[in-house]
Amino acid sequence: MKNLSKWKILNSKMVINNQWCKVRQDEVELPNGQIVDDFFVNIRPDIAVILPITQQKEIVFVRQYRHAVGEILLELPAGAFHPEEEDSVVAAARELEEETGYVAEQLIKLTILYDNPPKDTNNIHLFLAENVHLASQQRLDVTEDIEVVLIPVSEVIETIAQGKICVSGTIAAIFLGLNFLSCRAAQ
Repeated sequence: MKNLSKWKILNSKMVINNQWCKVRQDEVELPNGQIVDDFFVNIRPDIAVILPITQQKEIVFVRQYRHAVGEILLELPAGAFHPEEEDSVVAAARELEEETGYVAEQLIKLTILYDNPPKDTNNIHLFLAENVHLASQQRLDVTEDIEVVLIPVSEVIETIAQGKICVSGTIAAIFLGLNFLSCRAAQ
């Protein structure tokens, strides 16, 4: 196995720092001694992604416009949070209810993934929410306009294969969550 080394940060400064975007510019020394003076890093909050499944074996999705890609996408409820300010389980429960009006009897943390490790600082916290039920109205942020969509668990893999679900965190949560449920049922 090759002995890899971390990059050495020589200098670092914030070049954009507002509520929508935080970007840091690092000057780094690579293991081979080369200096890169303009490596940009996106400082982003962590994200909780929730796979909510009803007692009727339907997955609760959200459909919304995503400006960066200019598309209306079908994805799982999710939202940003800062781990130093809010526990990931609390954030997941909050985001699920805010975006969909659904609450879960139980939240199970599936795993934590890096979102985009070459350029972004955040993690994605994936959760399985079991026996979710509608409990309230949506409480959306000013930038959100969300349609709640229910898809039977039995149809979700085909929906992914058809390209109707194409958000990576959503797909990871679906596969890990369904695998978790399958393994638990086999015990």
